[in-house]
Amino acid sequence: MKNQGGVMDELQKRGLFNEHGDIELSKRKIINGNTTNLNDFNNIKYSWTSEWYRQAMNNFWIPEEINLNQDIKDYRNLSEDEKIAYDKILSFLIYLDSLQTAQLPNLEAYITANEINLCLSIQAFQESIHSQSYSYILDTICSPEERTDILYQWKDDEFLLERNRFIGDQYNDFFEKKSERNFMKALIANYILEGIYFYSGFMFFYNLGRMGKMPGTVQEIRYINRDENTHLWLFRSMILDLKKERPELFTEEKNAQYKEMIKQGAEAEIEWAKYVIGEKIQGLSIKMVEDYIKYLGNLRSTGLGFGVIYPGYEREIPSMKWVSEYSDPNKIKTDFFEAKPSAYSKSAIIEDDL
Repeated sequence: MKNQGGVMDELQKRGLFNEHGDIELSKRKIINGNTTNLNDFNNIKYSWTSEWYRQAMNNFWIPEEINLNQDIKDYRNLSEDEKIAYDKILSFLIYLDSLQTAQLPNLEAYITANEINLCLSIQAFQESIHSQSYSYILDTICSPEERTDILYQWKDDEFLLERNRFIGDQYNDFFEKKSERNFMKALIANYILEGIYFYSGFMFFYNLGRMGKMPGTVQEIRYINRDENTHLWLFRSMILDLKKERPELFTEEKNAQYKEMIKQGAEAEIEWAKYVIGEKIQGLSIKMVEDYIKYLGNLRSTGLGFGVIYPGYEREIPSMKWVSEYSDPNKIKTDFFEAKPSAYSKSAIIEDDL
């Protein structure tokens, strides 16, 4: 049933076996389509999924192949402020990847373009690899008691709990009511998570790397970052195609709401940075971090055609150019403390101009 704005109050759930499904590409839709669920790699409507699929497959990596011996020593030698920030930011990233793994099948159940569902299945697998990576890091550098404390810091840290709630509430809204409005909120929330929260968190670890600390963690984050770049590409492409298929979901009023969500996400990340980083971390100032997050907010908003949020922050911040250099796992050809090639993947990172 549609409301006055032409938006469905309830999404149609994707079936399983559907002998009466449409086979004509022209009838395929991202949502509320009539799919057969047949995976045909030779007949796809959304052509970008072919390149995305191959890129994602080539990104395969194994967390345990990265040496963390130096990190064991470095973790004990971090300053108190660095260790607090390391633990809290890692805890937040662990939560985000875990939430993604649980949320993606919930979205898939209502997406009726099989080629997009194939991509989402790979993303869910990669999010699991990221969780494995974080577990490997924690099992290696700290005690079981410290590991448990890091995993569940949000139970005792109200600030961290609020960070988790912002995204979690958007996802829960769709979980509880499968309307097109809540579906769009979930897509935008995913885009914020992938394109602002992850990137800001990765930046902290890259800063440790340029200070000569925690090189194994940095390399793990590089590979995670490369995957998240493809995930960002995936959701941006889905949203832009929905813009063409369902313009009533992108009225001026709704676009303003989506843009405001991105701004809220950026503002929450800035407040989080003031809390965990502030002026306490070598190599970073809160101005550098805030400028970088505003740049990310603009990048994500303009990437969807919603316009600039923060005038004057449209270009990469000069003081933060090192972030993009560190984010490429193929830029530095060997691990920091051994001559083992680290860029073993067949695939290079996607440039973040999304």
